Amino acid sequence: MKIKVITVGKIKEKYFVNAIGEYVKRLGAYCKVEEVEVGDEKCPENLSDKEMIQVKDKEGERILSKIKDGDYVIALAIEGKQISSEDLADHINSLAVSGKSDVAFVIGGSLGLSDEVMKRANYKLSFSKMTFPHQLMKVVLVEQVYRAFRIINGHAYHK
Repeated sequence: MKIKVITVGKIKEKYFVNAIGEYVKRLGAYCKVEEVEVGDEKCPENLSDKEMIQVKDKEGERILSKIKDGDYVIALAIEGKQISSEDLADHINSLAVSGKSDVAFVIGGSLGLSDEVMKRANYKLSFSKMTFPHQLMKVVLVEQVYRAFRIINGHAYHK
């Protein structure tokens, strides 16, 4: 299985980079992981609704350019479905069993994901109703994907 993690913006904080790197390294035993960072739109703090949509649309175009036709897309969105770690493991396992071996997880920028990205998503996943920085969300995502593979393979990591 190939897991692609598409994020908006570059992660600069070393502690996030190190944590992500550790889980990506661990995931290497189970799947191939590709990290894709697309540029974020620079924007002032006080945007109109129209300007927010324009920013999300520009970032969305960059995201969509990194998604292949055959990719199964899981968008991380506050309005997505909240599931357990075991359910995520079951979902990933069922994708593999059904021949969907290219999975792309998408984390948007500070304003979220564009409508076009949300339309392209095969599944919308929420880790919480709370808002998190996208850098931290990437750490949580790769840890949960690692946990899912440990569960799928019956290893003791998950307690």
